Amino acid sequence: MKILVGGSVAIDNVKTPVADESNLLGGSASYAALAAAKLSSPVHLLGIIGNDFPQEHLEMLGKNGVDLSGLERSDQPSFTWTGEYHENMNDRTTHNVAINVLEHWQVKVPAGLADSQFVVLANMAPINQLQMLEQCTAAEKYVVADTMDLWITVANEELHEVLKRIDLLVINEGEAREFAGTNNLVLAGERLLAKGPGVVVVKLGEFGALLFGPEGAFFRCGAWPLRELADPTGAGDTFLGGLIGTLASEGATSPTFAQLKQAVVNGSILASFTCENFSTKSLEAADKSQFSDRLAEFQELSRW
Repeated sequence: MKILVGGSVAIDNVKTPVADESNLLGGSASYAALAAAKLSSPVHLLGIIGNDFPQEHLEMLGKNGVDLSGLERSDQPSFTWTGEYHENMNDRTTHNVAINVLEHWQVKVPAGLADSQFVVLANMAPINQLQMLEQCTAAEKYVVADTMDLWITVANEELHEVLKRIDLLVINEGEAREFAGTNNLVLAGERLLAKGPGVVVVKLGEFGALLFGPEGAFFRCGAWPLRELADPTGAGDTFLGGLIGTLASEGATSPTFAQLKQAVVNGSILASFTCENFSTKSLEAADKSQFSDRLAEFQELSRW
């Protein structure tokens, strides 16, 4: 069953307290597509890149099972993010955001991908999410969307329209509080459900995730206990890709709550790989055996 992942494909320049690296693969759709491909196939990437985008990133994605036929090329520079993580890596400073090719991007879903049964609206402008969704024609499909605080502020009306048309919303805890107008995350999850999606996942970073389902269904997932944190960039997008990859691997376009719980756990495990190195370096190197071993150990750590 096809997975279509749309969103930003970027160049990242990242500084941490111990290292400084540039021209890294970044972008919400890049991480989500790569993570999904670890668990299911085929995975198709939809986005736009510029004339300066490193060829080695495209080759890596292709070698890892991500189809690039939906990736547009532009003569303009690529979307680029430059940021710095501080001693506490929950604290981050964005030094520069060069929108470039994304400024006037109009999403175009290739005809051969429009019937994808699993649709991921990774973090991008809500108007782009709506453009993508309107071109997805499968009668039976499962749609997951992510967002960020910027869109809650500057595109609130369009974002509310997105929420009415999706099956699952993934959002981090700060954004959930802001969007729902409460500091209580349980209330926030319930209020976000009332905005339209059938399921809501609130990401808690190093503390895991909260899953809210219909009729009061609730699940809390922890996070893999990392001993070394190299670069948390893209962890949330990896989580998103792992979640949808799990559902697609089971053909679950109408998932049970048990399937959603497993998808959240799998997403959390994959996100832990992303945090262990810069960009996607650790994630792309992780194989199914390493994933299975970490998942089994996580199950032991989580039971009592």
